Amino acid sequence: MPPLAGRDNHAWPLINESAIDTGVVAHYAQATIMSRKSSFAPMADGRTRLLILGSLPGERSLAEGQYYAHPRNQFWSLLGHAIGVNLGGLGYEPRLAALLEARIGLWDVVASARRSGSNDSAIRDYAANDLPALVGSLAELRAVAFNGATALRIGKPLLTGYELAMVALPSSSALHTIGIAAKQPAWDALVAFIA
Repeated sequence: MPPLAGRDNHAWPLINESAIDTGVVAHYAQATIMSRKSSFAPMADGRTRLLILGSLPGERSLAEGQYYAHPRNQFWSLLGHAIGVNLGGLGYEPRLAALLEARIGLWDVVASARRSGSNDSAIRDYAANDLPALVGSLAELRAVAFNGATALRIGKPLLTGYELAMVALPSSSALHTIGIAAKQPAWDALVAFIA
């Protein structure tokens, strides 16, 4: 292969494409695509009895600055059915007010992470939220529910030693494809903690 001459007539060899380590190229391409994402502030007050923890807001939620903003995420339908309020028919601020009225708080276990897209399996290099500080500030808290396996895997170990019910929920994400009817009983059981 002939060298490529630069402006100073210095000869630079051309790269033989078959010699490129595609694994290294793919790694750097992935690192470029994966940007750092951050969670929202917690939504809870002194009357909160049930804290529902997700993993990290998806792309649509981050873009809109709202918890569970993707229209295919089943969170508002599942929880609305459980508490007897049509949360899906409300605007975002009234939804949050309805949750506070029902004594339900929201937050995420991941404070920030690198992630490409919205899938939890793509979360890398995460920093956890200070769950013990929030839980310790909620005097009436009875239970923490984890929305999906990633939230449970990351969040539950941070809360060892607390005398609270820890509830594993099937993910409200449309990516968790068992169907809303199969998910609903676990979500309906949450009402026992807010009564």
